[in-house]
Amino acid sequence: MIRITFLPMQRTVEAAAGDSLLEVAHANDLPLEGACEGAVACSTCHVIVNPEWYGRLDPPDEKEEDMLDKAFGLTSTSRLGCQVILDETLDGLVVTIPAYSVNISVDKKKGVR
Repeated sequence: MIRITFLPMQRTVEAAAGDSLLEVAHANDLPLEGACEGAVACSTCHVIVNPEWYGRLDPPDEKEEDMLDKAFGLTSTSRLGCQVILDETLDGLVVTIPAYSVNISVDKKKGVR
């Protein structure tokens, strides 16, 4: 099993290789939205990867980078949780769930731009 610590709640959970951070968060009732259910069509599963772990991840593709540009509080180690697929090299990974996210489709429905 792969251990992942989610901040700021200081909660460490276990996951299987092949799971995404989004799936792990949902399975453990952690507050990571994922409005598009992993289709890379929103930025609501934005996480900030601890800098010491960021270089161990596969780099984001162009579609993920485009969605990250829409994320609230973007940092140099930001990723979409749906695109971080776990393997044994990520045992001990530490990520922060930002306090805010932007759900473009929901916000537009409410008349917010």
